Amino acid sequence: MLNWAARYFPIMRILKSENLHDRGSLLEVGSGSVGIGRFRKVPFTGCDLTFPNEPKWPMTARVASATSLPFADRQFEAVVASDVLEHMPLDSREPAINECLRVANKIAIFGFPCGQVAWNADRALFERYVERKRTPPVWLREHLEVAFPTAQLFQGVEHWSVEHFGNESISFHSWLMNSEISPYFVLFSSSCLRIAPTLIEAGLRRMDRPPFYRMIFALRRRGQQSV
Repeated sequence: MLNWAARYFPIMRILKSENLHDRGSLLEVGSGSVGIGRFRKVPFTGCDLTFPNEPKWPMTARVASATSLPFADRQFEAVVASDVLEHMPLDSREPAINECLRVANKIAIFGFPCGQVAWNADRALFERYVERKRTPPVWLREHLEVAFPTAQLFQGVEHWSVEHFGNESISFHSWLMNSEISPYFVLFSSSCLRIAPTLIEAGLRRMDRPPFYRMIFALRRRGQQSV
């Protein structure tokens, strides 16, 4: 779906800058059954609390909590956590970040809807589902249960450089998510993504303007190459 592309394409660009987009060990925390494997067609490890659907290649699935990852220190060249932290209780977010950094050798990438304005946009989306007499998805219900994370989560992180940038304007994100309520739009946009991914990516990059719905943070061990 187009909303997956909107949040994963920026992550793929960061991985490409590190020469990790098509090689190297990678862990995705909170991957679900597909995760980054929709766009990065090389083997990786995905972990989540549950896998309601059969995990798909190229993922190797592991059941695990983000706050207690069953992996060795610096086991993966890259760790990705995309739209995960907002689903976690407030007191679990910092431990989850620390675990991701523990198992990352080179880079850890976090993306999440950020701040009150983004939360308000999801509240409006929830109300739109109700107006259309459609059942809001589970992920959207979870978004409204707790405040969204902010950049303060990364203040005071030691031994890592932190860079961040915005992803998806609030207006574009709201339009996209309202559009994806329609299965016809999902079918059409998915077809466009398969046929012309480079063109779609260029269009999505133009939608990365403030006020942002999502922020993406790239943390590198000190001494590693910058974006």
